[in-house]
Amino acid sequence: MKFITWVVFIASIVLFSSVYISPEYFEYVGLLPFFIPIILVVNVVLFGILTLSWRKLALIPLLTMVIGYKFFLITIQVRSNNEPVEGLRVLSYNAHLFDYKSRTEGKFDPNVFNWLSEQPADVMVFQEFYQDYTTASRNAIKLLGSDIGFNVSYQIIEGNPSKRSYGMAIFSKYPIVNEGKVFDNNRTNGAIFADIKVNEDTIRIYNAHLESMKINSKGLEDIEGVKENYRQTLGKLHRGSLARSKQLKVLVDHYSNSPHPIILMGDLNEIPYSYTYFKLGESLQNAFEIAGRGFGFTYNRILFFLRIDHIFSSPELIPIQFKTHREVDYSDHYPVSAVFTWEGLEL
Repeated sequence: MKFITWVVFIASIVLFSSVYISPEYFEYVGLLPFFIPIILVVNVVLFGILTLSWRKLALIPLLTMVIGYKFFLITIQVRSNNEPVEGLRVLSYNAHLFDYKSRTEGKFDPNVFNWLSEQPADVMVFQEFYQDYTTASRNAIKLLGSDIGFNVSYQIIEGNPSKRSYGMAIFSKYPIVNEGKVFDNNRTNGAIFADIKVNEDTIRIYNAHLESMKINSKGLEDIEGVKENYRQTLGKLHRGSLARSKQLKVLVDHYSNSPHPIILMGDLNEIPYSYTYFKLGESLQNAFEIAGRGFGFTYNRILFFLRIDHIFSSPELIPIQFKTHREVDYSDHYPVSAVFTWEGLEL
């Protein structure tokens, strides 16, 4: 038992340390954090067994849990139900190109536009945003923008600007006084920003969609699928984490030079136990950690236990509410929203 305890301790320290190492400098290090939830459970179980056995060795897993307390905090939040609060309301959604079909008729389902237009959000950001000027029911900029009084910053990644295109978008009830593109990779990933004027204050909104994991979820639905696809999946996870670490450098450099407090939202394709998440956490705070409830899982497919859509902010912008909208199951991601306040805010 002593040998197992020390092996678990060493493995735990290695895994905990992996979140501080960029995949650019150590090959496949980006895969190690996926094992952190497992090692946390192992330590809890080991602590229970050793404690019930009245073994002093129980201090080792206890020490491990103390060292890794941060990982418990980012995994689950225990709070009472969200009460109505006042502040700047933001929402982030990977819209999956709004390519949804009615379950009964098999035709395009516009209900997501109804849900979004009824949200109390002051700012909405979209990844995989699809715009179609040729079809009224798919004219997202009109339906979610001009029709309900939102200002729009839309950065096209690919397509015809006057007909059909896709990219990333920021919608704001407040005036947009500046906008721009941080980067894009000419597919579906990228990052954009918009400065919004909230009374006398200016807030910079970032909408980020980092390199996708490209996991074939359907191929992992059973044991046979896992056996056939695990090598390919590991390769995709490695290449994805490496690409995101490079994109992260560009993003961090950009927001570090922002003249205004920032809110960074989007589909980051990173679990909380990752180099990207911890790098962002060095200067920003995560809304789920401060105001969330439960596990906050945001992926709407077989790997349901992933929280890869995040909302970060500058320390002076205080999240007072966070919610994962699991009632909205159109896309392969659930929308996430938060409410922020700050000193001097008047609405």
